Amino acid sequence: MSASETRVLPRREVRSLFVSDLHLGARGSRAEAFLSFLRETEAETIYLVGDILDIWHIGTVHWSETHDAILTELKGRARDGVRVVYLPGNHDVEMKRYYGAPCDGFDLRESVVHEAADGQRYLVLHGDQCDARIFRWHVMTRVGSRADAALRAADAWLRRQLHLTRERGLIEALISGVNTLMTIGNGFEERLIGLARAQGVDGVICGHFHKAALHETEGLLYANCGDWVDSQTALVESHDGALKVLQWVGAQAPEARGDLRPAAEGTS
Repeated sequence: MSASETRVLPRREVRSLFVSDLHLGARGSRAEAFLSFLRETEAETIYLVGDILDIWHIGTVHWSETHDAILTELKGRARDGVRVVYLPGNHDVEMKRYYGAPCDGFDLRESVVHEAADGQRYLVLHGDQCDARIFRWHVMTRVGSRADAALRAADAWLRRQLHLTRERGLIEALISGVNTLMTIGNGFEERLIGLARAQGVDGVICGHFHKAALHETEGLLYANCGDWVDSQTALVESHDGALKVLQWVGAQAPEARGDLRPAAEGTS
């Protein structure tokens, strides 16, 4: 069955779905895994929390019918009445030119405040806004994107030479580890929490850092969707307002990696 064919699957129903960092078009994108996850998930609102596209790789050999199928699925959801909010990141910054204009039924924003079913309010944005200044330069994003692609190509070549069958090789594992180390001491989480506090909301939901998270920081909720390059995670809100990080585990349903319902007293 091709990726563009529609499969009839039992869908998990959630109130809101938050996904980020698909990096469609880049070598490392796990597009097939995300398409399977998306087709099995029903949501009233879908937040695309940045870096959905990897602009500098679109049109390369890594773009496939699976990438097209994801965009087709999302556009179809929007036509069917699902609210699809697109919050561009640093790898799809070109999408910012469509702020305030119709774009395939998507609502394009720099940031948005999401009100959960339990009344809690969260600032939602990609997160690159709180990078250290040097990492906010577009040239740094382009260099990083190209370097990532080159390293993953080397990893694929090495696995072929060694006849390794596992999906993820040593170099890709190393890339993931370096990404994790770069977040230590960065201060981005504190800056994002500061933005949320300044807006008088109960927490922040972001992407960008490729590390799923769901915990309280300084009395506010910090949630990160993770990514669909290394971790294959998403954040969902149930119909009672509870938030949960899910990780895709292949043909089976995603498994819960964390569960937190923010305290009602913090509602503003």
